[in-house]
Amino acid sequence: MSTKLVGIGEIGISANPSDIVKTMALGSCVAVIFLAPKAKAAGLAHVALPDSAIGSQRTQNLPGYFADTAIPNLIAGFRKFGATRSSDLIIKLAGGASIMDPNGIFNIGKRNVLAIRKILWQNRLGAIVEDVGENFSRTVWIEVGTGRVFACSPRKGTWEL
Repeated sequence: MSTKLVGIGEIGISANPSDIVKTMALGSCVAVIFLAPKAKAAGLAHVALPDSAIGSQRTQNLPGYFADTAIPNLIAGFRKFGATRSSDLIIKLAGGASIMDPNGIFNIGKRNVLAIRKILWQNRLGAIVEDVGENFSRTVWIEVGTGRVFACSPRKGTWEL
């Protein structure tokens, strides 16, 4: 069993049934999780910010950093595995917390979630599960072979999405 760690702004996709695709420390960041059961592929993007207009250079090195670049890159990545229609994909979201912003001044987590929902909708996609918001960070992983998605947090333990 191999674990593919996905860092901030990265995208990880696998069709190896023994792989785990994992991202850690989702505070205001959001894991956009794509599952393609027929293609037996799974992956995620660790999205940090909603809009790439503020940092075009970063999009070259980290295509998952912004919501508006992460989702098109995920879609393109899954097309390579034969997931070409919206019905081929199952999407889940996790993260988008408000950890370092108790007064909601910046609302980065909420803005990330809203941008992701909008871009998914524009691509005729939508999440079937959302574990977003609140005030705690999450670590998320996918068992590629089973398609099961888990999250954990020191405060809440481990749960399945």
